[in-house]
Amino acid sequence: MDSQNRTETVHPDIGSRIPEKAGSVGHTEDERFLREYKQSKRKGLIAFIAVIALLTLAFIASFCIGRYSISPARVLQSIGGGIKNGAGEFSKWGTAEDTVVWLVRMPRICAAMLVGAALAAAGATYQGLFRNPMVSPDILGASAGASVGACFMMLMNQSSAMIQAGAFVTGIIAVTLSYFLSKAIGRGSNMILLLVLCGMTVNTLFQAVVSIIKYLADTESQLPEMTYWLMGSIAKVSYRDLLFFLIPFAVGIVPIVALRWKLNVLSFGEDEAKAMGVNVGAVRVVCIICATLLTAAVVSVAGTIGWVGLMIPHLVRFLVGPNNKTLIPLSLLTGGLFMLIIDNFCRSLMAYEIPLGVLTSLLGAPFFIFILYKRRGAA
Repeated sequence: MDSQNRTETVHPDIGSRIPEKAGSVGHTEDERFLREYKQSKRKGLIAFIAVIALLTLAFIASFCIGRYSISPARVLQSIGGGIKNGAGEFSKWGTAEDTVVWLVRMPRICAAMLVGAALAAAGATYQGLFRNPMVSPDILGASAGASVGACFMMLMNQSSAMIQAGAFVTGIIAVTLSYFLSKAIGRGSNMILLLVLCGMTVNTLFQAVVSIIKYLADTESQLPEMTYWLMGSIAKVSYRDLLFFLIPFAVGIVPIVALRWKLNVLSFGEDEAKAMGVNVGAVRVVCIICATLLTAAVVSVAGTIGWVGLMIPHLVRFLVGPNNKTLIPLSLLTGGLFMLIIDNFCRSLMAYEIPLGVLTSLLGAPFFIFILYKRRGAA
């Protein structure tokens, strides 16, 4: 019998039984699946190494770029000196270059990487949750809600800390409103569709409120401040702002990374996910809360920066495929790299600084048209 001359092995990661003897259909299919799986893992590893290397180079190069140029060797010397002697004690060991590295460029570079990472991770999470690659982080109204809080605080002439706090709180309120509206209206019907529709409605409502606040603002001081903030910028980010941002960033990123494999299960549909033992409602709520925390935190610190959460997961998906176990961590790193490069262009292309949101929109709109063109004819 053929079965007597044939043994089977179990792959430690995927648990697929692979016949060791050729000549059967099952053997051909299992071998092809295993070959594709190994190829996907290899591509993912290569992509991770490449992105980390590029991120490291971009990190060092960003300190050299600007109106006050610094050599890479001097940058590395300054970073090492700051770590060894204390980054805040420039009067004892540092020079003007050390001050530029640690007080001017370091908080901005770190903010660019964190902002890009947060937006990309939130976008990948929303796309996996809604099973739609055309979804972006502001789909449930987080950006519009945060804009209302920030603009209102500016109208009241509040401090930058209050502006950030107001943006963060109203961003969460907007998404909470979208979620509970969909729950109240749905009553067991298609929650994904209702969430998107309610998010669009809440987004429009809060944008209208922003317009009202801008109409009431003083045209000499408040309105320009609101307009510039809404275009997105990290030019004035400080270490205090980074500390404020790191808390929601950590709270949002950790559960998303931990639950990323469950997003793969959700891609099969709610019924199939429930049959596999996944608590669909709990996973959905946790992912929405975490992605909202990331988006609201970004808007509170850097203003409205669009398209990053849509573009980066698409680029990463093109490189390593749709597996969220690889897609989300790699999107996080790639988002940080992308935003760091964009910020370098914003502060060096012209004599005056270009707002981040303007440049990301200039890149994002053609990219979105390209996606639509590539997906033409798809269901």
